[in-house]
Amino acid sequence: MREEAIGAELLAWYDANARVLPWRVPPGSDAMADPYRVWMSEIMLQQTTVAAVKAYFERFTTLWPTVTDLAAAEDSAVMGEWAGLGYYARARNLLKCARVVVADHGGAFPDTEEGLLTLPGIGPYTAAAIASIAFNRPAPVMDGNIERVMSRLFCVEEPLPTSKPTLKVHATRLTPTHRPGDHAQALMDLGATICTPKSPACGICPLMSACAARKAGIAAELPRKLPKKTKPTRFGYVYFARRADGALLLETRPDKGLLGGMLALPTSEWNDAPTEAPPLATHWHDPGAEVRHTFTHFHLRMALRVADVSQDATPERGEFVPRAQFSPSTLPTVFRKAFDLGRGVTIDADLAKG
Repeated sequence: MREEAIGAELLAWYDANARVLPWRVPPGSDAMADPYRVWMSEIMLQQTTVAAVKAYFERFTTLWPTVTDLAAAEDSAVMGEWAGLGYYARARNLLKCARVVVADHGGAFPDTEEGLLTLPGIGPYTAAAIASIAFNRPAPVMDGNIERVMSRLFCVEEPLPTSKPTLKVHATRLTPTHRPGDHAQALMDLGATICTPKSPACGICPLMSACAARKAGIAAELPRKLPKKTKPTRFGYVYFARRADGALLLETRPDKGLLGGMLALPTSEWNDAPTEAPPLATHWHDPGAEVRHTFTHFHLRMALRVADVSQDATPERGEFVPRAQFSPSTLPTVFRKAFDLGRGVTIDADLAKG
């Protein structure tokens, strides 16, 4: 089946089966997608599921309906709303990008891949997606779903990630000049709903007659992947200090680094053999509890330390935040886990005195 015929079959399927998503316009619509909403959705969807993103997207675009609104937002407000979505560098880059678009581009996103790539936080995939979906540019979009479809459609047995250049060549050949944004979203939907990682539904796939991997009987085995490296485990301590009035000791993490700019409970360093680094001098209770969390590149295990302190306690770092002035939901997931553990610990009064 020629590329034109594959594209026609794909778009016909998409017209009838497109997922309804809050950042999309209906397939074949004369209306163009809003670049701001496309950009926002693509940043949020990086390494995150559609189901997890929907509520965040709707909340962000309600609070900040335009890129100008977002550019003017307080950093802490944006970081707080992002809490729980993970990969927090995306939130920092979201603000940087919005401010560059407003300051350097008059509030309008560049309409080419090359122009979009100059913006903070926008890489090749995101640039291609915005150019294609929002500006109707024939840019080949490559995400995990599309890589999987390409590997099966053309029976590419070379494992990922080394096969990425080959898969992009195939995707480029398939990308049409007519409705390129719908074409890209059709491939995304096909990979998400039919050409799934496990047990692909080949019998109802619109491209089954063209699929080389299906003909070879190995569709479910592709794409092959190189063995994953074992994630290391790091250790640390996390400190839950509360005053009698309910105020909790919190700090803002450094802008650079993991969870940068986020509100957090104080911790020690995270490494193979951490040393205690309490944020204030007091008696710290060891409840025998541990916070466990997995990041992209490592597992983390933090021993919990809890202290009930006086109203005049003075921390060496961080500050006591009245309970009414913060919501646990604004904490990154790892610190929400620590908060939930810490608030459930009761310290014996005599023990608390040291």
